[in-house]
Amino acid sequence: MSLQFVVNKPRGPLGWWIMLPILGAAVAILWWSALGTRLSIAGFIDGLPWIGDFIGRMLPPNFAFMQKLVQPAIETVQIALWGTLLGIVLALPVCFFAARNLSPYAWVFHGLRQVLNVMRGINEIILALIFVAAVGLGPFAGVLAIALHGAGMLGKFFAEAIEEIDEGPLDALRAAGAGTLQRIVFGVLPQVLPAWIGVVLYRFETNIRVSTVLGMVGAGGIGFELISSMKLFAYEDTAACVIVILILVLAADLMSSKLRAMIR
Repeated sequence: MSLQFVVNKPRGPLGWWIMLPILGAAVAILWWSALGTRLSIAGFIDGLPWIGDFIGRMLPPNFAFMQKLVQPAIETVQIALWGTLLGIVLALPVCFFAARNLSPYAWVFHGLRQVLNVMRGINEIILALIFVAAVGLGPFAGVLAIALHGAGMLGKFFAEAIEEIDEGPLDALRAAGAGTLQRIVFGVLPQVLPAWIGVVLYRFETNIRVSTVLGMVGAGGIGFELISSMKLFAYEDTAACVIVILILVLAADLMSSKLRAMIR
């Protein structure tokens, strides 16, 4: 059996006249971005010895320090867990009205989409700083920051999953006289739940990573120990923190993969 590969080529001179300006604009934008970000291969090469020096200061890791990291690591998981859960609670009431095919009015749809954009547009660290000022130092501020940002992300994904459902079951339920709640429970949820669960698991995995950073601004978790060790120039302790963080991320990724496989 022979395989034939079809390559779409610009047809005639007109096709090249269309492609060349697009390629030129793309190169110009990339060049402009490179100048703005000061991309420099030579600068990176010059900085390699400093990177090597920093890594050398971290070796060997202080494995004895890991005993002190057990409680902060557990706290990090707790922050991610409750942040994800509260994010789901905040996203669920909004996502149905933020879906184009379920929203009763266009202004409701556009208004809620903008609300979700604002919620996920503010970085978790900024939200953590705000909540630290509001509720004080500690993991609760991290939970609130992850929950608010996560609600914006989950609400968008939930709404987009609803927009992609098969409208047939909804039409049949509507014809049978089913109300809005019945159409959602029996026509929408069975179709979107697998996708929603996958998104939630991915979000939890992401929140594990995020919660390790929030500790740097006083929002609890292992990030506090990480930044403290760096400020004290105890780089062997920093290496121990990095190892524990990697273990948490890998464990969350493994668990998420297993659960997604079970769902499929």
